[in-house]
Parts: sequence; structure tokens; C-alpha cells
Amino acid sequence: MFAGLKQIFTSKNRDLLRRILFTLAALFVFKIGTSIIVPGVNVSTSGMSFLEVINAMSGGAFTRASIFALGVTPYITAQIVIQLLCADIVPYLADLSKQGGVGRRKLNQITRVVGIVLAFLQGYMYSFAYIGSGSPMDYMLYSLILTAGTALLMWIADEITLKGIGNGMSLIIMAGIISVLPGMFKDLWVELIAKEFLGIMIFVAFILIFVAIIVGVIYVETAERRIPIQYANKSTSMLGKQNYIPFKLNSAGVMPVIFASALLSIPQILSSVLKKEGFTLFVQKYLSYTNGTGLILYVILIFVFAYFYTFMQLKPKEMSDNLNKNGGYIPGIRPGNETVEYVKTVLKRITIVGATFLTALAILPIVFDKFSNLTTSISISGTGLLIVVGVALDTYKQLESQLVSRSYTKGRRGRK
Repeated sequence: MFAGLKQIFTSKNRDLLRRILFTLAALFVFKIGTSIIVPGVNVSTSGMSFLEVINAMSGGAFTRASIFALGVTPYITAQIVIQLLCADIVPYLADLSKQGGVGRRKLNQITRVVGIVLAFLQGYMYSFAYIGSGSPMDYMLYSLILTAGTALLMWIADEITLKGIGNGMSLIIMAGIISVLPGMFKDLWVELIAKEFLGIMIFVAFILIFVAIIVGVIYVETAERRIPIQYANKSTSMLGKQNYIPFKLNSAGVMPVIFASALLSIPQILSSVLKKEGFTLFVQKYLSYTNGTGLILYVILIFVFAYFYTFMQLKPKEMSDNLNKNGGYIPGIRPGNETVEYVKTVLKRITIVGATFLTALAILPIVFDKFSNLTTSISISGTGLLIVVGVALDTYKQLESQLVSRSYTKGRRGRK
């Protein structure tokens, strides 16, 4: 790893170094934007802790009522909606998904438009919680500012993808989460230093828990269930290696937590808008994370979305058809329906493990806040670490592949 990083700073990889510096500069602009507060907004957002995931992804911009308060969440939601509609629900979108590069570009444009619309709708709903009592023009102005902030972030993410290194959307989310960690550790140290030796021991234990979570996330993110495959008229010895289909243990990533949080946030937002005492008490009693029913519902939603998103991403029927077209098969399993059922069974089993791990990460900050006497700014966000580790691993793999590709190209030129 360190050898690869050292190779970046050699004179032969100046273009790659420029890409990295451009990425860092773009992320710095994002960080500055998270500190710019929308004028005339009440920054007190107590009672909005049900959106911890969105706040973490925006680098704390949500609780600060920043121009980047929504982050890139509306675009991510739009992507999921378009993916669902492409599954033969809307024939036009389904046809575009099968048209290769041209179709993907059109789908990307449609996704952006849907993302902007969702940003405006979300901004309008959140404006009631931020502004409180205001005129319709106040709500409209705040919604437009948040929409413009999301549109700017989408453009910055595109520039990172084109001119930088890694996926722009993912890096912005990762940067937002990382940016709040130093402040959290600082607050923890200030709060515990008064307890002298005991406080220092608690601080060390907190750090060790963080490290243990990171190690666990790395293990799960890199864990795979490999299904061996063979091709007609080709033996393993002829190919030189065993072919297989890799399935990640947590194929859904952090999306189920985002979906579950967003769904449970709807009643909270409605209670802020309607201001009906009976409805507000019902939401706080039965739909809040701090209560048993709300927590159980949260866990159920995570499991449901984990299965849903996994099977939406990894389609057993398409896998079976692609294997048949290429003359491939799973040893001991007949092609066709048996292959489809076998893949479904494997996905169901590994999704149980992945969803359980994801649920543990999601409820970890809730349990921590319940039993600790620390301030609300200090928490152990397992889902945040899951995002950071996942994006970091993907970005490093992309960086490593570019270094290998450049070395291979230069080696061929040298031989010529």
C-alpha cells in the first residue's frame, strides 16, 4: 500500500497527482459550503435527530441549516427510483437501460432532473422545521437555496469523477462524514478530561471501539461468497484458474439504512408541518428510535430494504441467462430454473448475515446515546464508518489499478 502511495509522487505520475490534488480542492470547496448558513434561518434543530444518517452524509450541514444541508441524498434517492422504474415498470426507461452508452447518458440526465425535483420537495418539507412560522415566500426561498446547493454538489461530484480520482458522489459523502470526526473527538476529550484518570481510560476505550468497528467493517466489506462456475469444453486446468461468481456479504451497502431512516423521518416531518399535538405525541411514542416500537420497526425496515436492494442489484434470472449465453454453468446445478433457485438461496443466506451486521451498525449509536451521559455530538456511528471504509477501499482499488495500468503501458513502450 505505502509503496503504491510513494509511486504516486514520482515525476512519472504527475497527471495522477494533479487528479488527486483536484479531488482534494473540490472536497475543500464542499467543506466550505457546509459552513455557509442560509440567511434568516433558525439553526436550532432539536427534535430532528431522526435524520442522523442524512446529517452525517452532509458533514453536519443539515443541523447547521447550511446551503448544502441536503447533500447529494436527493440524487441518490432519484437513482434508486429510476432503477426501480427500469425494471419493466416504465417501458421507455426499461428500453433506455438496454441501449448501452447512449441509453445510460439519457437515464443519467433523467436521474438528475428527478434529483433536482426531489431536492426541492425535501427542502420545502424541511423548511417548516428550520424556519418555524414564516410566510409561503420564506419557505419557497429556503427550498430554492437548498435545491441550488444540491445542484452545485452534483456538478462538483461530476467534476471529481471526470477530472479527479474515484466516484465524486461517494467521495463527497465520505468527506462529509470524516469532517465531523475531529470535532467529535475534541468534544469527547474536553468532556472526559475533567474526570482525570477515569476519563482518559474512557477516551482510550472509545478509540479502541472505533478501531474495532473499522476492522469489522473492512472484514465484512471484503468478505465474499464465491460460487464456482465452469464453461463448456473448458476445464479448470486449461484456464489456469478457477472461475467463480463473487457475492459480497453485504451487497446492499448502506442503502437499507438510508431508506429506513428516510421512511421513518416522514412522520417526524409531517408532525413538524401539521403541529397537531395528538399526532406529534403518537409519532414520539411509537415511531421514535428511542422507543421500543420505533426501534423494532427500524430494524424490520432495514432487513426488508436489504433483501429488496440486494435482489434489485443482483438479478438471479439475468445471471442464469448470461451464464447460458456464454456456455457457463454451476457444477452440480442444472442450467435454467435450478440455477435461478440456487442463486436465490445463496443470496438469501448471505443477506441474513449482511443485514444483521448492518442492523448492528445502525442501532449502535442509538444504544450508545441511550446508555451514555455524553453530549449528543459524541456518538459511535457504525453506518458512517461503513460508508467511509467502503468508499476508501473502492477509491484505493481504482487508484491502484491506474498505477498498474500506467506501469504496464510504460513497460510496453520501453520494450518497443
